[in-house]
Amino acid sequence: MDTAVRINDTLNNIVWGTFGLSLLLGTSLLCCLITGFFQVTHLPHWWKNTFGIARGSGRIINDAGAQSQIRTICTALCATLGTGNIAGVATAICVGGPGAVFWMWVAAFLGMMVKYSECLLGIYYRRRNTEGAWSGGPMYYLQNGLGSIKHMKGIGKLLGVLFCIFTVFASFGIGNMSQINKIVLNVRSIFVTSLDGSGAVNATRVSLLIGIVLMVASAIIILGGFRRLAAVSEKMVPVMCFVYVSGCLLVVLMNYRRVPDVFVSIFKFALGPAAIKGGVAGTAVQTAMNTIKNGCKRGVFSNEAGLGSSVMVHSVSCVREPVHQGMWGIVEVFIDTMVICTMTALVVLSSGAIDLSTGLAAEGVNDSTLVTQAFGSIFGKPGEWFVVAALTFFSFTTVMGWSFYGAKVTEYLFGVVASRIYRFIFVGLVLFGAVMESDLTMDIADTFNGLMMIPNLIGLVMLSPLIVKITRNYIDRRIKGKDVEPMLSYNPDIQKDALRAVQKGAD
Repeated sequence: MDTAVRINDTLNNIVWGTFGLSLLLGTSLLCCLITGFFQVTHLPHWWKNTFGIARGSGRIINDAGAQSQIRTICTALCATLGTGNIAGVATAICVGGPGAVFWMWVAAFLGMMVKYSECLLGIYYRRRNTEGAWSGGPMYYLQNGLGSIKHMKGIGKLLGVLFCIFTVFASFGIGNMSQINKIVLNVRSIFVTSLDGSGAVNATRVSLLIGIVLMVASAIIILGGFRRLAAVSEKMVPVMCFVYVSGCLLVVLMNYRRVPDVFVSIFKFALGPAAIKGGVAGTAVQTAMNTIKNGCKRGVFSNEAGLGSSVMVHSVSCVREPVHQGMWGIVEVFIDTMVICTMTALVVLSSGAIDLSTGLAAEGVNDSTLVTQAFGSIFGKPGEWFVVAALTFFSFTTVMGWSFYGAKVTEYLFGVVASRIYRFIFVGLVLFGAVMESDLTMDIADTFNGLMMIPNLIGLVMLSPLIVKITRNYIDRRIKGKDVEPMLSYNPDIQKDALRAVQKGAD
């Protein structure tokens, strides 16, 4: 056991340490540069073609094997919206100070174009499975994209298989048992009082009962297939986001006098003299790096830009234009980090639990209950219940989203039938996650979550010339009005079908 812990800690420090984050931020900056900072230079265009169609054509399905644009983005947000948006932000601030919020924004700003590039390649390299539905993701653009480069066929296939293996293990841990375990612990801590005062016997029974309820709910949704999952996501995600943001706004309004100081502290501790203060140079550098690392890491944990996970959902969109789906990737990061995570950060920093002059947490502050305490200080027990309910829904939707990721990589490795078997196993592990107490499984799954990033980022870097070509092709046609043939798919047959649909105005 000790050996397993040491090996996992070493791997985790690599993939989520300086090397992994440097690779991610470097790739993110590359994606921004090669696309001309598309998220800024073409902001009106992508806003109009995403938020602008949310009530109209975004709900139209023009492909029997696909889902509408709105259902696709809601399902993608299912997995990205999780405990990282609430507890993760509080942890980043407690460990890295208020300046971590700024670096979370930076990671999200750069991550928008990573997600854009992933979704673009996902549409370009997707294919139909044996049931006629679309299948796409990093494994496909690694195999068919990276693999098409001279002497890279074997490497592309290997990286695609490794990505799938890492994703399966991550889906069982980070995407399932870890989320369920957090739901159980939060519900128990707020709503359940032990009968005997010790909590031992009663807690176990309560955990089992909650686990059964969650397993049944998961089975109803997940075993119903992707269409049921997408339909539930379309209804849950918008309401969930609206209610949580509204609750955060109420707390911030109650603490409105502190809001100016909150923003001052964010920039001061990220960029000003306070960011590098320390008795010796080594301490100063370590303090600054700690702030940057925690902000960037929590940003990635939250929006998953660079992991390649949500590409599998984006690839089932009825959109034919790769760039169009890339724009929905930008929206996903924007909603997840720039909206939801920012609201959590404002709640935490305006609560008084963080000293805005020193950047340190007040004595006795626990990062795991910080957001709950912030709401409780304003609304009492109902405020605490609100946060627990938000964490429960955010965590449960993560489980829903990751069930699809795991099923899709299993389909790539073993076929459609195996993906159905995977769903049953996934649902069964919900009960195990409710009663488990060991953190080692969670830690190992966290490492696999980070390992997914490595092959995906290699694929993005190697395929960056193609990303440039597809983006320029789209800009020339859709923005500059030039008469050039669209680049819609690597497959000639799919290209022809997609071209006909685009010419008819179906995209």
